Amino acid sequence: MTSPYIFPAHDIVGLPVAGTDARFPVRRIYCVGRNYAGHAREMGSDPTREPPFFFCKPGDAMAVLPVAPQGVAELPYPPKTSNYHYECELVVAIGKGGSDIAVADALQHVFGYAVGLDMTRRDLQGQMKDAGRPWEIGKAFDYSAPIGVITRAAEAGGIEQAAITLEVDGAVKQSSHITHLIWSISETIANLSTLFTLQPGDLIFSGTPEGVGAVTRGQTMVARIEGLAPLALKVV
Repeated sequence: MTSPYIFPAHDIVGLPVAGTDARFPVRRIYCVGRNYAGHAREMGSDPTREPPFFFCKPGDAMAVLPVAPQGVAELPYPPKTSNYHYECELVVAIGKGGSDIAVADALQHVFGYAVGLDMTRRDLQGQMKDAGRPWEIGKAFDYSAPIGVITRAAEAGGIEQAAITLEVDGAVKQSSHITHLIWSISETIANLSTLFTLQPGDLIFSGTPEGVGAVTRGQTMVARIEGLAPLALKVV
């Protein structure tokens, strides 16, 4: 008899790796809140360099939606919301674990990078914030983490200066550069590693620039970061 505590293999999500047949097995998903000054302001916060704060999304097959570089994937509109928001982000894939990682050593722990969307039920998130409760129902629902193909770090040169954009039905909604991160990739990894022991398979959504907004069924989003495979999704 199979133990109910043994997870079947299909619950482990594997993200495609550019130029290979390999898959990157996802362990945990960490997200950085308000890591661009413009987005912090549009959310009503003061964009200072206070220590970053983190929240998590599930790393399982119901939350993560791997997206191939060709074509447009379908993204199901979630229940219980009428204010479904996109947040385009650089995703950092950890290939070497560690805790209390020094800023100077942080990039040695990076396997690669991908384009991701931190999809958000903004109305439910707002209700939880107002009540002083956790954000899970606004951030950690099914298919809340669409992620594109991972490009290995050595092949993603200049990523910290790359442009980041998101279009909805061809209209640019988000446009910025990774240089505008309040906390850099290295600083984010170092800070997160003081709170959790990072392991290979961990993903870090590094924050979204200003311009977040709602999408509805039938609309198509295309998220791009220079040097990485784009991420295209149609809301259904």
